[in-house]
Amino acid sequence: MPTVLWLLLAATAAPAAAAADSPLPTALVIVDVQNFYFAGGRLPLERPLEASATARVVLDRFRSLHWPVIHVQHLPRGVELPDPDIADAAYRIHPSVKPLPGETVIGKHHANAFRDTQLLAELQRRQVQRVVLCGMQTHMCVEATARAAADAGFEVVVLQDACATRALTFGGVALSAEQVHAAALASLQSAYATVLPAAAFLATLPLPSTPGQPLQPRHPPSFAEEFSGCFVDSPHRHGD
Repeated sequence: MPTVLWLLLAATAAPAAAAADSPLPTALVIVDVQNFYFAGGRLPLERPLEASATARVVLDRFRSLHWPVIHVQHLPRGVELPDPDIADAAYRIHPSVKPLPGETVIGKHHANAFRDTQLLAELQRRQVQRVVLCGMQTHMCVEATARAAADAGFEVVVLQDACATRALTFGGVALSAEQVHAAALASLQSAYATVLPAAAFLATLPLPSTPGQPLQPRHPPSFAEEFSGCFVDSPHRHGD
């Protein structure tokens, strides 16, 4: 079965048992899915389109459930206020996960999205107990934010295929993006987070109250509508 088709089926077919449970208060935090990480950008990653498309599937589910969504935007020096449509196009949030009006966007200047930001206060205000993370780069801002979230007392989930990273070299040793991605996630899995594919996580969530019906009139086109014809038969997807 094509990868994205499988993922979309999982997004709409949660087990009945999950729907019957009272879910842990959960927020989706999307970290730095910004134009500079995509082809033609200043720091292109490995397979960022696939990772952002997977993040979009998860984002659509959270929106349909009316669960908290927080977008994190890395800002250039001298800029303090987040803006998805910032003048410097490289720093704009990628269209695949562009925030809706009213969704929270938090700007940052450090790898750790909690450092010198209102992220912790926003999660506490919403009484969140579990943080679901995806974004870019796996080994940098996603990993730093996951560790900080765990240290702050949150249950942390990292969606492995909704993240992306790049190849690195250290001490003369060249590491592929796949190796960097795997090493970062392995270190988180050991003590800081539950790491799993997006489809596996989506299968644990309740269904929307009115399946198949748009719950928000201003909802953008679904992933299936917006990316039909793309990634239809992606053999594998590794993220950052």
